[in-house]
Amino acid sequence: MTGPAAAGDTGVDPLDAAQERRVRAVLALGGVPQSDLPDGVQQVRLRLLERAASGREAPRDVSAWAAVVASNLAMDWHRAKRRQERLGERLASLRRLEHPSGEDSSVLSLAVTRGLDELPAAQRQVVVLRFYADLPVRDIAGELGIPEGTVKSRLHSAVRALRARLHEDEVV
Repeated sequence: MTGPAAAGDTGVDPLDAAQERRVRAVLALGGVPQSDLPDGVQQVRLRLLERAASGREAPRDVSAWAAVVASNLAMDWHRAKRRQERLGERLASLRRLEHPSGEDSSVLSLAVTRGLDELPAAQRQVVVLRFYADLPVRDIAGELGIPEGTVKSRLHSAVRALRARLHEDEVV
């Protein structure tokens, strides 16, 4: 066997030093912080190895292919950063105790926040992505790498637990 798959099997790096420098440059020029560059380079290596493992032939120009993948990773990094910022803003607004809509809203918001804090991490994650980041179930499944049914199940369980918590606290 020859090519990247064979290189991966023998421990040889599928990217040579010049290709790695190019990938780092594309990522850096794409706005990815220095601290995240090694992860970006590893992602390009992984995608090259996955391509070979899937039986597809190696790209004609590995350097150009790696640069395109690095560019796409930089865009993905910015999208994830924006999504995270929006999520942080929404959570911050949820956690504020004072709301212009009055005391009832503050009590409800506080109860929901406490309820979210008590959920298992996997359930809290899908609730936040669905209801605060406004992502559809399909996108959540894709982002988390889990089936849509799992997302729906976690949402159902989380909403049921939150509803019980709100009734317990006599908020609703």
